[in-house]
Amino acid sequence: MTSNPPRDGEGDQAQPGGGGPETHRAGEEPPPPLGLAERFPSPFRGGSRELAFIAALRALATHPAARGLLDDAAILPFGGNNLILTHDMIVEGVHFLPHDPPEDVAWKLVAVNLSDLAAKGAVPIGMLAGYTLSGAADRDAAFVRGLGEAIRVLDIPLLGGDTVSVPAGTPRSFGLTAIGRSEGPVPSRSGARDGDTLWVSGTIGDADAGLRAARGEMDSPALLDRYRRPQPRLSAGQALATLVSAMMDVSDGLLIDARRMAEASGLGVEIDLDAMPLSAEYRAACGDDLPALLAAATGGDDYELLFTATDVEAIAAVSARVGLPLTSIGRMRAGSGLRLAHRGAPVRYDGPLGWEHHAG
Repeated sequence: MTSNPPRDGEGDQAQPGGGGPETHRAGEEPPPPLGLAERFPSPFRGGSRELAFIAALRALATHPAARGLLDDAAILPFGGNNLILTHDMIVEGVHFLPHDPPEDVAWKLVAVNLSDLAAKGAVPIGMLAGYTLSGAADRDAAFVRGLGEAIRVLDIPLLGGDTVSVPAGTPRSFGLTAIGRSEGPVPSRSGARDGDTLWVSGTIGDADAGLRAARGEMDSPALLDRYRRPQPRLSAGQALATLVSAMMDVSDGLLIDARRMAEASGLGVEIDLDAMPLSAEYRAACGDDLPALLAAATGGDDYELLFTATDVEAIAAVSARVGLPLTSIGRMRAGSGLRLAHRGAPVRYDGPLGWEHHAG
């Protein structure tokens, strides 16, 4: 997250137009570009070679449980239930800063994997961890303390793993495989239907702003905590699993992940930026004008649930039961591409939609 260059624009995924966001109505002179990248620079944004590599792997991942590597987890039928298997890695300088406390790095490693389980409506049953030993015994001990806290608070046992030693000064990387189970339907990201309402849990943009706080660019302990200590929405995911047509977590940015869900479902998607939930802390630190909304919508590391559903009353009941806001922000539509609106007017935006691993 700290050294990725701005990636190429994705103008074919939004309304065609110039190099920045804008809204205007018929007969009005369109405003000049707002310079989002200059106002809200984000290290989550970069170019991509990840998709090409995953495409090559699909030729190998032919087991039905792999879902063609088109989802966030593998679904393996076992003993009348489903085992949900996911693996995520985090890398120093990409997913966490070198000076981030090791306790928080450990928490984040567990949380981002459990977020994938949450999006499948799964109950966590165990995890396997891979750890890089870099010769700093105090950091290793702090990481273990943080891992122990995550195990207790998030209620998932450590079942095993592996360690590897690297020379001092080598960027550290950690991996974790999380295992869950589900007795009912397991939502995919590809089940959305034309006309379904698009919903998101919690608030959006806090972690991206929290990263700026971690880099000393602003002072907000609440936003810093959202960046360093994401909360996997396990209870909400389990409650929503039978109500949604599609579900995934928001890890790379709301816009890019909504586009991915729409593409996987063979649809287009419309998002009302004004409906996007922002925290009071985000509004105080960053504002809520169009550039601030787009910065929130394209930032990464939210780990909220993004889902489609039609039963408004049932979704409201889940929200009340789990104590988590669930907000409708748009809808799925026939066709393709991403359309954005702000204050009732279309938004022309050709900037990056979120984070993808850069080329080069």
